[in-house]
Amino acid sequence: MKLLIISDAPILSNSDKREAYAPYVKEMDIWMQHARDVSFVCPTKYGRKLLTQAFQRQDFKVQSLRRLEFHSALSAVISFLTIPYQAIVLWNSMRKADHIHLRCPGNLALLASMIQVTLPRKRKTVKYAGNWDPASKQPLAYKMQKWILSNTALTKNMQVLVYGEWKSQAKNIKSFFTASYYNNEKEPIIKRDFKHPLKAMYVGTMGVNKRPFETVALIKSLRSSGLDITLEMYGDGPAVEDIKWYRKENGLLDQIVIRGNQPGHVVKEAYKNADLLILLSKSEGWPKVVAEAMFWGVVPIVSSVSCVPWMIANGERGILVNNPEDIDIEYLRNQLTNKEALAQMSKDAAEWSRQYTMDTFAQEVKKLLQ
Repeated sequence: MKLLIISDAPILSNSDKREAYAPYVKEMDIWMQHARDVSFVCPTKYGRKLLTQAFQRQDFKVQSLRRLEFHSALSAVISFLTIPYQAIVLWNSMRKADHIHLRCPGNLALLASMIQVTLPRKRKTVKYAGNWDPASKQPLAYKMQKWILSNTALTKNMQVLVYGEWKSQAKNIKSFFTASYYNNEKEPIIKRDFKHPLKAMYVGTMGVNKRPFETVALIKSLRSSGLDITLEMYGDGPAVEDIKWYRKENGLLDQIVIRGNQPGHVVKEAYKNADLLILLSKSEGWPKVVAEAMFWGVVPIVSSVSCVPWMIANGERGILVNNPEDIDIEYLRNQLTNKEALAQMSKDAAEWSRQYTMDTFAQEVKKLLQ
């Protein structure tokens, strides 16, 4: 089978090895197991730091296309001028493939989702890694992709894989997931006693969308309310310096520790020793770190975005924050002092998350490509 993967995620060359963003590689390695011939159409340059990993398989072909960007007048003009060429490359690549796999959302993915309409007989899958919530506020390009992909009058022979379960969806929409661990990594669920100080974690990019600064401020507020709680932060990004200043100014150097980017096995051990995960994101697709933390019985404190309410059963497997900018600290403190309720959430979280392993994921991918 000839598998074509179209993605805005860049594939980079490093010492004769092709690599990409590590979680993306882990997933693509599984997709490529089921194809004789694999081709990517994607960018091959990226201007910022990425936590990368080499692909297990290196014999795939790469057709490089420029990133379509519209953040400035110059980049917009260049992108518009390259669209005809990119459309031709995409159509020719799709025409030669047996199975087309789109990675959405993204600008290149939007162009590809339009072009695939002209190839109704081709077998296709889409992994929509963004927020599929029909009620959410999203950029026009994202809304257009969602409309095209779910419009079965336009889009034929395609399964669209989305995060969460949503009412009144088209028949080609399929609930899906992203896994991190294998069945053989399962260990007995840790029975936490939730004694103080509570150990909280933050895992993710230190950028505006994930609200790391607000997470630090929440720890300060909880400590001011009388709750003994500490925080370890894993990740890097533009907010780090502000967080360092804030914890120094507020006497939290010993209570808030910044670990930076760490390999997966280090974060895995941290999950085992933590009580809580705090993620107050503005938007999410499938928040992988929430599923990872739940796998080890860590109780998530998460904002109500995308499929997160579904993941934590609207507060049964974690604590849902509807408005991260105006959290009722006294209410949250009371929840975090209820050890019995936290212990039940921990158990339920682990049992739920352990359904979604890499083994299960590989079986699902195999079915999709058969």
